[in-house]
Amino acid sequence: RVVRFAISQGLKPITALQMATINTAEYFGVSEDMGLIAPGRCADILLVSDLISLKVEQVFCQGKLIAENGKLLVDLPAYSFPEWATHSMQLPRKLSASDFRIHSVKDSEVKANVIGIIENQAPTRHIRAKMTPNGGDIHADMKRDIAKLALIDRHTGSGRVQMGLVQGFGFNVPCAVATTVAHDSHQMIVVGTDDDDMAAAANELAACGGGQAVVSRGEVIGRVDLPIAGLMAAEHAEVVAKKAATVLNGFRTCGCTLNNPNMQLSLLALVVIPSLRISDLGLVDVEKFKFIPVIE
Repeated sequence: RVVRFAISQGLKPITALQMATINTAEYFGVSEDMGLIAPGRCADILLVSDLISLKVEQVFCQGKLIAENGKLLVDLPAYSFPEWATHSMQLPRKLSASDFRIHSVKDSEVKANVIGIIENQAPTRHIRAKMTPNGGDIHADMKRDIAKLALIDRHTGSGRVQMGLVQGFGFNVPCAVATTVAHDSHQMIVVGTDDDDMAAAANELAACGGGQAVVSRGEVIGRVDLPIAGLMAAEHAEVVAKKAATVLNGFRTCGCTLNNPNMQLSLLALVVIPSLRISDLGLVDVEKFKFIPVIE
C-alpha cells in the first residue's frame, strides 16, 4: 500500500521498490539474508503483473508458493502464546459511568486544558477552553467538538483512571471509542461524548482481551480483537481486516471525518511529543515537562 502510494505521487517504481527492499535491509544490517534476489538470500518474492498498480499475483516465502491471486495456499502454523501475553487486561473491576467523571470544585465558568488534535500530524495543540460545570461536573461538549478522554491502567491492576479532554474527533452523537493500542505504554485509552458508552467500550475490551471497540448509545458498532498483549490479533489477516473495518466505520458513524482517526487516538498518550498528552499519572505539558490539571 505504501509503495503504491509513493508511485502514485510520482516516485519512479524502481526507486520505490528499492527503498522498500534493499535499502531497508541494508540499513538494518540484514541484507545478507533479504532485500534482493541473489544466491544465499531468503527466497521471499512477489510476482507482479506491472510496476505501477503492483497487483500481486504470486507470493513466495522461502521459495515456496504460499499465495496466489489473493488466496492463501498454506495453513498458518499453530502457536501457543504464553498466558501473560494473552491476559494483559489487568482491571480489578468493571468500569461504570462514574469512573469517567471530571469533577469541578467550582460551579461557575472554569478554564480547561484541552488536547487539540492536528489532523495528519503527531503533535497536538494546547487549547485553553472556557467550560461551565453542570451538576458539579465537566461534560463533553459536542457543539464545540470537545470529548472526554480517559487513560485506564491495564498493566498493574491499580484501577487508576486519568481523565482529560480532547478536541478534534468531530463526534456528533453519544459514543465512545476504546483502544489498547496506545503508544508507547499501551494502556487503555477511551475517548467519548457519553460516560455510559465510555464504560461500555472499556468493559468490552476488558472482556475480549484488548483491541479496539466503538460504542454508540449502548450498542457495540465496531470491534477488532487484539488478544495478544492487547496489540496483536490471532486470526487470519482477512478476518482481522474485516473487523478493523468495523472500527473505522464506527468512527464515521459517530461523526468523525479525520483521515486517520486510529493513529490520532493511539498517539494521545505518547508523552514525548508536544504539546499536551495524557499519561497514567495525569495530563502532561510536554513542552514544560510537568503535569498540569485538566481544570485550572
